Amino acid sequence: MKQIGIFYGSSTGNTEAAATTIASALGMESVTLHDISETEPGALLSYDNLILGASTWGFGELQDDWQNFLPGIAELDLGRKTVALFGLGDQYSYSDVFLDAMGIIYEEVRARGAEIVGAWPTDGYEFDGSRAIADGSFVGLALDADNQDDLTPERINQWISQLKPAFQ
Repeated sequence: MKQIGIFYGSSTGNTEAAATTIASALGMESVTLHDISETEPGALLSYDNLILGASTWGFGELQDDWQNFLPGIAELDLGRKTVALFGLGDQYSYSDVFLDAMGIIYEEVRARGAEIVGAWPTDGYEFDGSRAIADGSFVGLALDADNQDDLTPERINQWISQLKPAFQ
């Protein structure tokens, strides 16, 4: 498997924990973790395979580090990159904007020419709206550490099984 760069922003540690679990499931020897608060957007260009992770804050907003990082992606050509996304949100308290941050990032990397992989079914979630849905599925792995944390390890393992062929 080609080297994979996992780029995440984390305010409370939940997104960082998910990124670390994803890296472990992929095999740490093929993965490098990047906290985007300490990374320049140009670092994305060092990898053919990328995994981007963010949580949604407030009423459908990007996590603070992503607000600073995402504008730098607009300058990049991601045309030969394979990108998977994962997002964290609270499907009950913020039902109208569940995983919107993942949708915002999806829109940006797609506009930069990236091939997006790792769509995830909406079954098993209760929410009213999400910017992170395309063609009836989430654009990446949907995680809810507040209400369904017990499902996170199995969801990650299933998602990784789906990603591995795309990341060859």
